[in-house]
Amino acid sequence: MAKIGFCAISGSGMSALAQISKYQGNDVYGSDRSFDQDKDQQNKHALEELGIKIYPQNGSMLDKDFSVLYASTAVEDTIPDIKRAHELNIPIKRRSDLLADIFASFPKRIAVGGTSGKSTVTAMIGYILDKAGRKPLVINGALLKNYENQKGIPNVILNKGDYCVIEADESDGSIEKYTPSISVINNITLDHKSITELQTIFKNFAQKAELGAVINRDCKNSQVLQDANNHVLSFSIKDAKADFYASNITPIADGTTYTYQNKTYKLNLIGAFNVANAMCAAACCSLLGISGNKSCEILETFLGTKRRLEVLGQTHQITVIDDFAHNPDKVNASISALKSYSGRVIVMFQPHGFSPMRLMGKEIMESFAKHMDKEDILLVPEIFFAGGTVKRDISSKDLVEYAQSKGVNAYYFATRDELKEHILKIAQPRDRIVLMGARDNSITTMGYELLEKL
Repeated sequence: MAKIGFCAISGSGMSALAQISKYQGNDVYGSDRSFDQDKDQQNKHALEELGIKIYPQNGSMLDKDFSVLYASTAVEDTIPDIKRAHELNIPIKRRSDLLADIFASFPKRIAVGGTSGKSTVTAMIGYILDKAGRKPLVINGALLKNYENQKGIPNVILNKGDYCVIEADESDGSIEKYTPSISVINNITLDHKSITELQTIFKNFAQKAELGAVINRDCKNSQVLQDANNHVLSFSIKDAKADFYASNITPIADGTTYTYQNKTYKLNLIGAFNVANAMCAAACCSLLGISGNKSCEILETFLGTKRRLEVLGQTHQITVIDDFAHNPDKVNASISALKSYSGRVIVMFQPHGFSPMRLMGKEIMESFAKHMDKEDILLVPEIFFAGGTVKRDISSKDLVEYAQSKGVNAYYFATRDELKEHILKIAQPRDRIVLMGARDNSITTMGYELLEKL
């Protein structure tokens, strides 16, 4: 039994690996600055319930008996835990190193890549395999609603079988550490890197897969991958020539219906993009011997993941929705899904990081412009900044001015508190208030605060 530490243990990636390490019989410790600030207490208690020991992030957690300290890339080298690890000569490794080690230890390895939809497709594949009795270990970047009643944080499905399903992140280069049996590429769209860079990364990713690769026939940037592997399966909601094709996609009050192989199925999720996700998951599982119809049948009881167009609640006929959308493709998918239903949409979009907004801020605003009607409202607070030295030559004001030039009813707010008060003033029955943005648990908190005050 090894003694292992996790620095920044509350994050979705780190908490999942900490739980797996505990499940594998290790003595697991963790620290997180958010716990020290009295935030994310639900995560803290969930980890402690599993027997993981939580310490302040002041260096007191570590002693000479630790085998390794896993540190998030969000953690600076100057924090006490990192300094203490250096003093004690404890090896410091990244989350992606442990994920790669765990992944490589399984005979059948499914890695889900793509610039949008990774968490949902990973969750779908894991759920299908679990319900089909394949006993997968699933490591997800989002919370799994079907597994909320299990002990710990529900971003993992803990099983001891032959299968491991993970998200493969292209943004930090960690995707190159994995050798999958099946490579899933949900799409290739502008996010952290250029399209050309992404195509090269995903081509290498597809080539390594021994059982085959799955690609999106509806994504023009994915077409270069058609011959990247000897066994490529395609999925589509537009082209009947795809290996896995869904049609007759219809929004209903509590989800979406669609037709696959002349049979109608229901998803408990809204949006045509989620039907595409289902086809992607079905294509992947077919490479493991599960029929497409069986996958679609299992997915009828799939509840989705947290913060992916998640309805937080309803009051006075006003619905508050929490969503992770933060790049052009995700925004496009979410807003188009929302606009397939009637009623005004009030969106708060929280921009994250100056460099990402410099790269894709205008395209994000164009995604809003493509779907929002004149009565819809876009509210944008100042760019979220996590710290460090970066060039601050762009503001949310610039994004709002660009959105206005495209005909969007958009407004800038210096602080989120001011924005929240504005929502409380203008909200009316049948409105859907949508809070969008990545990597920020306070967005969800804001949603519940709005529900309470409304």
